[in-house]
Amino acid sequence: MPHLRVGPYLGPLVADARPITHARVLRIALPMVLSNMTVPLIGAMDTVIIGQLGAAAPIGAVGIGALILGALYWVFGFLRMGTTGLAAQAVGAGRTDDLARILAQSLTIGALGGIGLILFQIPVFAFGFFVSPASAEVETMARSYMDVRIFSAPAAIALYAVNGWLIAQERTGQVMVLQIFLAALNMALNVLFVLGLDWGILGAAWASFIAEWAGLGLGLWLCRAGLAHPALRRLRHLFDMASLRHMADVNRDILIRSLALQAIFISFTFFAADLGDVPLAANQLLMQFLTVSAYALDGFAFAAETMVGQAFGAGQVRRLRRSVVLSGFWIMVCAGVTTFALLIAAPAVLPLMTTATDVVERAQIYVMWVALAPLLGAPSWVLDGVFIGATRARDMRNMMLISLVGYAVLVWTLVPQFGNHGLWLALLGSFIIRGLTMAVRYPALERIAALNDGVK
Repeated sequence: MPHLRVGPYLGPLVADARPITHARVLRIALPMVLSNMTVPLIGAMDTVIIGQLGAAAPIGAVGIGALILGALYWVFGFLRMGTTGLAAQAVGAGRTDDLARILAQSLTIGALGGIGLILFQIPVFAFGFFVSPASAEVETMARSYMDVRIFSAPAAIALYAVNGWLIAQERTGQVMVLQIFLAALNMALNVLFVLGLDWGILGAAWASFIAEWAGLGLGLWLCRAGLAHPALRRLRHLFDMASLRHMADVNRDILIRSLALQAIFISFTFFAADLGDVPLAANQLLMQFLTVSAYALDGFAFAAETMVGQAFGAGQVRRLRRSVVLSGFWIMVCAGVTTFALLIAAPAVLPLMTTATDVVERAQIYVMWVALAPLLGAPSWVLDGVFIGATRARDMRNMMLISLVGYAVLVWTLVPQFGNHGLWLALLGSFIIRGLTMAVRYPALERIAALNDGVK
């Protein structure tokens, strides 16, 4: 069946023209796997370059400054997921007017969110340092770093909308290019400003500032067809209250879900701290493996978001089900490979991460848990993508809250008996609970898709 051209400005949107195949899943997912793996590496490279200054305070300042800003930007992560689901459904239904409108509305939300952070930076920064206290020297340097970087907040947040919109159209190769461009520019400017011009911590801040605005510029250029759509000339269409309410509902529920997920990981660190410095440090090392694995495997969740969203928008249950099956198949295959690789590689890599032998020895005891995490977490991660694509954010929110309660119960019952082993069991148990509860809700999603009710 030939490609279906539904709009001269946005090109061939092919929601129902192409079959759902293994090749299509991999074509969407693999660029995102590579792109996502660069995310945790960017901060690491900033730290390495600042570390060449030979002083502890600048390293700590960049670390805490980036942590606070990252947490602030993360609050707006719902914008990426919500935009992907809504835009993918517009693609599936062949509604190019709506596709362009979703882009404009999401960019507006991102810009306003960034401006809000700039306007309220004083109390926001004060709260950040209250939660993450530091020495006077480190705090002073971190504030100077954040005073520069905060002015790129509109760009950093708007990029969530850009990425979500491109992913919805299966343009994940462009998302990968955008991410690599941003990371490479940031690294090059860090080397120039910090090491070449000796600007110190301000050099790192200006490098990120320029890279984020340049990244948004490239992103807007990649989205130029949507921004040029004639529908955006009609303000009534752009500010349609029904669509804005629906977007607000979806994004609100995704935000609540994300806060609950963050509560699990933050409390994991707090509970580990109660067990002693060595278990805490061991868990921090192991969490680096889990973070990279989860970011990489999320590429298949993105594939599910795109294809499920398109099928849901078109009301095509068979295509929706096939999208779920193939995305699930590939994430489980890759999760199995990741688990095997971690069992083999992690014990060898841990000694390279720290010279503290007691921490390395303790971490190696718990390697089996972090190795099992991709295999046990993959079903919940791909189902996240399924429910995002269908914009069933309320179900995601409810299932995550159930998982949070289950995690709390497991911590309460297992940690006193098994210590850090019990803490890891509780974390993995939260993954299992989330996957099972969303699987129970999945048939309802198919019934809704059959009614072609994707915009409700």
